[in-house]
Amino acid sequence: MGVSQMARRPPRDIDMLEPRLLSVNQVTTRERWSLEQAIDGYARLGIAGIGTWSESVRDLGLATAGRRIRDAGLAVTGHLVGGLLTDRDPAARRARIDDNRRVIEEAAELGARCVVTIAGGLPVGERDLVGARARALDGLAELLPVARAAGVTLGLEPLHPMICAARSVLPTLELANDWYEALATDGGDGLGIVVDVYAVWWDPNLASEIARASGRICAFHLSDWLAETTDLRLDRGMMGDGVIDIPGIRRMVEDAGYDGMREVEIFSARDWWRRDPEEVIATIKERYRTAV
Repeated sequence: MGVSQMARRPPRDIDMLEPRLLSVNQVTTRERWSLEQAIDGYARLGIAGIGTWSESVRDLGLATAGRRIRDAGLAVTGHLVGGLLTDRDPAARRARIDDNRRVIEEAAELGARCVVTIAGGLPVGERDLVGARARALDGLAELLPVARAAGVTLGLEPLHPMICAARSVLPTLELANDWYEALATDGGDGLGIVVDVYAVWWDPNLASEIARASGRICAFHLSDWLAETTDLRLDRGMMGDGVIDIPGIRRMVEDAGYDGMREVEIFSARDWWRRDPEEVIATIKERYRTAV
């Protein structure tokens, strides 16, 4: 997006920030609310959607979770976690593929808009990054027909390079676009890209790669990067408390054609997980109006 185009846009697009587009991932309140409590609390407090985690869904029971979410009127903006496909050991790899099949089945039952899919990190003792990426891509190719048959979208989510070894060998939107194009040789059905501001805000190619992802974005995640972060994964900030230009990234995503829900996903062991969930949700709603 050029400078002149940005200058013509109003500073905020209020119509795109309606409450009907606000979702909260259950991980944001996970230390104080179970999935069942989150479903009830989010609906009662005026949140329109929820992001779910497979472990919590299995604890509650898939049929019960699906029924409770539907009765609450919540959209499921994403189901986690798919992927983690870098294992070299054949038995471990097959177990992971089988678990992905189960996650896809859960997403279909829940009506989730996508399975949030991360690549997986480097297996213990391995340094072959190229090989790990090849195995992840092969695993995705095996799972894509399964997702298509279930009517589910696999959302490729690049994660911040700081957790490349531990969590995801897919660290950039550029590589996510490359993988999308490698997998979608017969069309993009069943495949999408997840844009998480926490993972991509630093990227000098962000604007061009979001534009390249036009029509591919299936989820948009919100939090903030604290300038003095203290943990690689568990110290995300509330929108407006950090350094990310969230409104700027939101407009890029909208210009790329995304008009879906905005999902707040905050891992915060030292702050937000310790607070009363009602306070957390109230703050999310206020920051959604002022910082997104």
